[in-house]
Amino acid sequence: MRLGDAYRPLREVVAERLRSMIVSGELAPGERLLEDRLAESLGVSRNPVREAIRSLESTGLVEVVPRRGAYVCQPDLDEMRQLLDLRAVLEGHAAEIVAGHRPDAVVDRLRGLLDEGEKEAAAGNAVRAAAIHLEFHRAIEEAAGNVHLQQAIEPVRQRTELVFSMLLDQRFDTGWSEHRAILDAISAGDRDAARASVRDHIDSVVESLDRHAHTPGKEPATPPDD
Repeated sequence: MRLGDAYRPLREVVAERLRSMIVSGELAPGERLLEDRLAESLGVSRNPVREAIRSLESTGLVEVVPRRGAYVCQPDLDEMRQLLDLRAVLEGHAAEIVAGHRPDAVVDRLRGLLDEGEKEAAAGNAVRAAAIHLEFHRAIEEAAGNVHLQQAIEPVRQRTELVFSMLLDQRFDTGWSEHRAILDAISAGDRDAARASVRDHIDSVVESLDRHAHTPGKEPATPPDD
């Protein structure tokens, strides 16, 4: 246990440990997450493991299949590139809409989320930071006021959030500064810059993903045939 872990809920400590095991490859893509085995290896009861797995599902690192259990997600590089490109278009449009009317309450909320996200990431709370990253983007889409746009983005996000969670440690400074650029464009009411800043952010993620994929032992897995 690291210094400071004693002051955090056990489920958060376990979630961070499981996340580290997934990102490092210690838990392989497609591997089933058996609560009993994980609890024994981590020296905890099943309950915090179960809660940790639920929290990791929201980050895209874990998939919970009804009546089958929880599994480490399996990214496919080509699929991720295509989905991230689509995500850039949809999220860029949402940011452009919000920049057109830039409500103060939304800008304040986004700024608060970024402040909190940077703080959590700096403290090593990567699972919480990933959740705030997700909340930041959802807040923009909610503010856009187009329910159909939200419905179009959400399934794409669920399939790509794994990428952001995998790269969070590598992109600490870059990632949050890119989000600041999105917020600055919205706050300034610059629709073109808002759309472009989202595209820049996603393009940067794709570049990081490519570097990550070509690091020895880090190649994204191809899902097995059914």
